[in-house]
Amino acid sequence: MMNDRQLQTVEQVRQFLEGSEAVEFRGLTANGKYNWIQEVLIRFKYHFLKRDEKGVIRQYAEKVTGYSRSQVTRLIAEYKRTGRLQKTEYRRHHFPRRYTRSEIELLAKTDELHEWLSGPATKKIMERECEVYGHAEFSNISRISVAHLYNLRRSNTYRNMTRRFTKTKSTVSKIGERAKPDPKGQPGYIWIDTVHQGDINGHKGIYHINAVDEIEAAYKMPPYRGPGKSLIF
Repeated sequence: MMNDRQLQTVEQVRQFLEGSEAVEFRGLTANGKYNWIQEVLIRFKYHFLKRDEKGVIRQYAEKVTGYSRSQVTRLIAEYKRTGRLQKTEYRRHHFPRRYTRSEIELLAKTDELHEWLSGPATKKIMERECEVYGHAEFSNISRISVAHLYNLRRSNTYRNMTRRFTKTKSTVSKIGERAKPDPKGQPGYIWIDTVHQGDINGHKGIYHINAVDEIEAAYKMPPYRGPGKSLIF
């Protein structure tokens, strides 16, 4: 906490404010700021100060804590009303749980068995489990609204109970097509042809690869010799 015990009068505080415009105080926690403001109000007997003197103390509190004028005014009013300042811990309001963990587990199992049908279809299945087959454990969850059913499916509790996998669909990528090129008079279609030089003394001979533009091949190469001899890209 900040040590400012050397400031004992309002005039000293006013001089401090005038000479420290560029000073910024850090490190005070919220509870520390509340305690410090209370201590300052007591030290300077805020209730008995004149109006302009109260303004100096408010500015001093604003500068040290970083609070806005309205925040400091509210805290001073609270101190006047209760005689103390205390940070109120915020407690988030939680609605009561309507569906238990076991009921969410029933929903997860139902989805797994029926492969994640639509919300209305799943709700109908759970209603039949309760009304037709007499499974009492479905009596509460079967009354769920379709909208809230989808909410439960997105909850962490539900996701930790079930795992849904989607198989990757294979895609066919055409690298080469075995067919005679048909460029329709346009250049850029390559005719790739292999020619085996022949074997010599039991050793495999060399294969030559010819790559010719189809327009040129139409005039310079022999006729097309059937599937398996050419590739176009």
